Amino acid sequence: MDLPVTPLSEWGLPIGNTFLGAGPCSAETEDQLLATARGLKDCGLGFFRAGMWKPRTHPGAFEGVGVEGFEWLVRVKEEYGLPVGVEVATPEHVEACLEHNIDVVWIGARTTPNPFAVQSLADAMKGTDMRVFVKNPISPDLELWIGALERFHGAGLRKIGVIHRGFSTSKKVLYRFAPHWKIPIEFKRRLPGVPILCDPSHICGKSDLIFSIAQEALDLLYDGLMIEVHVDPANALSDSKQQLTPEQFHVLIERLTVKSELIQCEEYQARIKELRFEVDSLDKQLIEVLGKRMEIVREMGDLKRKNGISTLQPGRWNEIVASRAVSGSELGLAAEFVFELFESIHEEAIRQQEVGND
Repeated sequence: MDLPVTPLSEWGLPIGNTFLGAGPCSAETEDQLLATARGLKDCGLGFFRAGMWKPRTHPGAFEGVGVEGFEWLVRVKEEYGLPVGVEVATPEHVEACLEHNIDVVWIGARTTPNPFAVQSLADAMKGTDMRVFVKNPISPDLELWIGALERFHGAGLRKIGVIHRGFSTSKKVLYRFAPHWKIPIEFKRRLPGVPILCDPSHICGKSDLIFSIAQEALDLLYDGLMIEVHVDPANALSDSKQQLTPEQFHVLIERLTVKSELIQCEEYQARIKELRFEVDSLDKQLIEVLGKRMEIVREMGDLKRKNGISTLQPGRWNEIVASRAVSGSELGLAAEFVFELFESIHEEAIRQQEVGND
């Protein structure tokens, strides 16, 4: 897919070793915003983030200070020289950002899946040079994510990128939102020129988990990170558990390692070539084994049809999940990976067995 956009290096924002957006989940008071910005002014931020409007699950919760907070952001720009960013969800939000010369806007995960809302935002930005990041939808739907990006591109915007902030899941996972790395990886494969940031704060939901997710994103060659930082997280009016202090943020970025895609070392190149050859050979064997497995599955389908037996056998599926999880664990494979792998194999097996009914 071809979606030509402006490289992040040409957005006119500070980049440093890696592109960083940081700031509180919500602007709460002028003092809170300025104190947080003061603690981050020397971190080389690409932009200072602060939510003015907060979409809350239940009415009555803190929903942001609204337009009042823009004057505080103007002071952040003037006093600390930091570009500033805000989440927008309506055309009126966009107008307020344009009036106050906001440098970056992002589209939230609750807005991205609504084509009508996204189109109205794209129309409101048409004819501007606004920098826009689109967060993934809460559901793991790659097409919705790409479709939202296409709407901004269709409106003539070229400084556009995306933010991976995790996905809702019915499964019990360590994080607040499941990373589902395969979705942003597929996004990068299909749209390699589009800048992608990771939002480990929302993925993790807990500040002590942020480093591991942030480092994994950089290991996967993400262009940068957007992290929530508050001068007093314990008393934050929203998402208090996932916000770092400025001091903790300093420590975090010092610990992070930015890795490159290529290296000129001959020894490395020779060895990685050997290992990739082994992987390719094993992948070929995997495909052949799966092909043989499906031959047996088709025979099972024929047998079931002749005896009036349902293709789907829930009891058998439960046996497969349990036994393969144990085998995978013994080999150091994550239970979630094994489940998803055999879930895909099982779906294909059902399809193969149903072929005879077409």
